[in-house]
Amino acid sequence: MADSPYIFDATAENFQQMVLAASMERPVVVDFWAEWCNPCKALMPILAKLADEYQGKFLLAKVNTEEQQPLAGHFQIRSIPTVKLFFQGQEVDEFMGALPEAEIRKLLDKVIPRESDGLVEQAEAHLLQGNAQEAGVLLKQASDLDPENPRIRLAYARYLATLGKLEEAENILNALPDEEKQNPDVAAMLTRIQFDRATADSPPVEELEKRLQENPADSEALHLLASHKIMANDHEAALELLMKLLQQDRSYGDNLAQKEMLKVFEMLGGQGELVKRYRNRMFNFLH
Repeated sequence: MADSPYIFDATAENFQQMVLAASMERPVVVDFWAEWCNPCKALMPILAKLADEYQGKFLLAKVNTEEQQPLAGHFQIRSIPTVKLFFQGQEVDEFMGALPEAEIRKLLDKVIPRESDGLVEQAEAHLLQGNAQEAGVLLKQASDLDPENPRIRLAYARYLATLGKLEEAENILNALPDEEKQNPDVAAMLTRIQFDRATADSPPVEELEKRLQENPADSEALHLLASHKIMANDHEAALELLMKLLQQDRSYGDNLAQKEMLKVFEMLGGQGELVKRYRNRMFNFLH
């Protein structure tokens, strides 16, 4: 284990470079342990085995909490073993105690890049460019290569939605395991499908804009045009239209403007300058 190129001792002096900086390229698993801890001694061989088996797809850093007390204190280690997973400079997961090997693999597989991920990224790029046929071919290749990759299911749902097969896309997303449904991208995709349905039988953008020029208080036109803007990823324009609808016809569609603003916030991950600005505007108007 000591000779493995994928395992090293982490200290307060090298943590920034060997853990945080290194995690920008690949995940780093940090095992907080001590000599007197029997569960630590049970866990460490499992982590070492996985580090060698994954052949550098992640690094394993060992922190002896007796020797590195300031470092353990910084991360508020209260019991050992505690294992933290760092990726792209951030702590992304952790567990305490000696988990079974299968459970540790699940944690690792959430962040370790897979060979099929490259095909999925290419497929998603084709979808953005409007080339759904090529995207479908690449997703089929990715699925044949790695059918268990959850990214493929999400990308395939996006592909089906692009083809207008909204119900099939929604069924795939709703059938995901509860753990995968926690992915913000899944919630955003389900929300986008709802807006896609709203625009399916809608008049074209030009007609809606003309209606609003003739009658700025046309609530239906405001709502439908906002949905079109969302489908075009023009979220600021959509939020501005929904804000206008909220201000001038709050009760429209059973408070639809407020509900759909909240959905857009969710699509955008619930954070960022745009979300903050319109959330404050909505709150100030309502209260």
